Amino acid sequence: MSQRRVQIVILCEDRQQEVFARYFLKRRGFTGLFRTKICPPGSQSGEQYVRTQYPVEVKAYRQNKNRVSIGLVVLIDADTGMPQDRLNQLASALDEDAQEKRQSNEAIAIFVPKRNIETWIHYLQGDTVNEEDAYAKFDKNEAVCKTFVEDLADRCYSQSLPEDAPRSLQAACGELQRLLPLLEQ
Repeated sequence: MSQRRVQIVILCEDRQQEVFARYFLKRRGFTGLFRTKICPPGSQSGEQYVRTQYPVEVKAYRQNKNRVSIGLVVLIDADTGMPQDRLNQLASALDEDAQEKRQSNEAIAIFVPKRNIETWIHYLQGDTVNEEDAYAKFDKNEAVCKTFVEDLADRCYSQSLPEDAPRSLQAACGELQRLLPLLEQ
């Protein structure tokens, strides 16, 4: 039996989100190919880019999932809204494109940091955070999060994330379950 090639598509707003996703997935054992779709600088807002590309990438995922092992990881900041609002916007984007909503058996994981990804990183570094304030970016030093993200991946997998973790981060750990069958191939 030949082993199928595994590919993960990462659809995200910026380089920090992409680095975060890569470290997280690699720690969980993913050794396949990454194809990254990042908002081009200066073209539009990152969340707008992710919302408009989401139906395109879901359609591609659905067209290819039966012939190749593929997963889709989406990162989109909640900004000042609620994570559920972003999830609803993504669901609406599928509806507007005449596609079914995301199914529970699909390897499509959506991570929605409340405020932004830096909230999660600062929390993982041991800072006290809330999900309302904006935290400093790590421009040109995105890899600073590696050790902390790897620890998060282990904690998500063992379901030992501290109770004081941001709620949006706790939800992200739940999204990992959608990818585990793919990552274990």
